[in-house]
Amino acid sequence: MAVTDPVADYLTRIRNAQMAKHRVVEIPASNLKKRITEILYDQGYILRYKFEETSNKQGVIKIALKYDASSKQPVIRKMKRISRPGLRHYVKADELPRVINGLGLAIISTSKGVITDKKAREENVGGEVLFYIY
Repeated sequence: MAVTDPVADYLTRIRNAQMAKHRVVEIPASNLKKRITEILYDQGYILRYKFEETSNKQGVIKIALKYDASSKQPVIRKMKRISRPGLRHYVKADELPRVINGLGLAIISTSKGVITDKKAREENVGGEVLFYIY
């Protein structure tokens, strides 16, 4: 079955795995999803990840989810899709969003690739706001 919004599918798979207290979630791979996974790892939202090539050409991303040691709550509290196929959300470099006054992240697709809002401010580029995470 064709997925019309791969980013929303990615976020939903992570959200569902966390609600079920799974340690690992498998997601069909794409270059966009690989880059988002790398950003989540670099920012400390996931424990580890692995890109696996399969017999079909798409491949799989295996993500080890991160939970708080004491309360057993997921590190990712909320993920909110902003730009979607029916309503794209673009911002200029001087209008970049600040998620929870800088405590969260906005993932932005720019001409320089998929980057965080902080990196977009440094490079002074705007783009499409994919989602917020905190």
